[in-house]
Amino acid sequence: MVGLVKGFKGWAITLLLMGLVISGCSTNTAKNAEQTPATESAASRENTSGNETEPATRVVQDEYGDVTIPVQPQRIAGIYVEDYLKALNITPVVQWYNPMWGVQDYLELDVPKFDITGSIEALLQYDPDLIIVDGGADMEKYEMYTKVAPTYRLPESVLQDSNQILKTIADVVGKPDKGEEVAAAFEAKITDAKAKLQETVGDETVAVVRLNVNDDTLALFGVKNRFTGFIYSELGLTPHPLVSKMEEYQEILSEEAIPQLDADHLIIFPSNGEWSSPENKEALKVLDSKLWKSLPAVKNNQVYIMERAHWQSGAITANSMKIDDLLEKMTP
Repeated sequence: MVGLVKGFKGWAITLLLMGLVISGCSTNTAKNAEQTPATESAASRENTSGNETEPATRVVQDEYGDVTIPVQPQRIAGIYVEDYLKALNITPVVQWYNPMWGVQDYLELDVPKFDITGSIEALLQYDPDLIIVDGGADMEKYEMYTKVAPTYRLPESVLQDSNQILKTIADVVGKPDKGEEVAAAFEAKITDAKAKLQETVGDETVAVVRLNVNDDTLALFGVKNRFTGFIYSELGLTPHPLVSKMEEYQEILSEEAIPQLDADHLIIFPSNGEWSSPENKEALKVLDSKLWKSLPAVKNNQVYIMERAHWQSGAITANSMKIDDLLEKMTP
């Protein structure tokens, strides 16, 4: 009997201890549940499905409406906006390429080419998790890009301002602080360059001309031109009257109009290739014509030969390079 009592007491003690342990675990579980938020933002959590982890996403608004994009995209294709990605220290998975114009050489990107004249489906092989496009993508093209990956189309309201484009893209790729940093540095550069150009150029008039090598014509760029308009609006250079009156981004100068281009300073670059490109040799004869040589800027040696690659881009890295060109050519 004594042995049975002792055994019963031993089992009772064991059961009591097990109950205490279970009770303790339940209490800890309840405390942990209290410390965990009941809901989380979709932008701050990762969803799990089986053994796979899906990246967190968020909803942003682009030109065409709401779009769901990764919070931290890793493989970005920026069609026509690679310049801004590089400024944010992001290497895109591809760079846009046109058989007629080539690539944006000034960016020196070592990534595959994406032929924008070909099939958009070619992007699939580069597995982007986000595509960013500018105003060149209408609704039809936009829909085609969205079949490859989530696509953000820049709003029309920012397309004329490189700083606004930069900040918008920085937010979309999850680097708003870096965007603010780059924008601030660019604004400081603008302020410094504007002061220096005012000292040396003052109110003397300026015009930007492109030599169209395919038909040997001269295109005058207006104050609203996305590539060069900032030299007037932000750097404070004075546009020649022909330029300031233009409503179009650019206009072809007839032979009769060339003598009217009596700006104090002329900036010129070719439409394709480089000044030394053999295929441009015929077009260069325009600059040997009597009409061109009769212009005041030509006579006063105030024509500035620029390279096409960054002068035919209105992006922030390109604009920074243009500032360097102008300071080199137009200031002591």
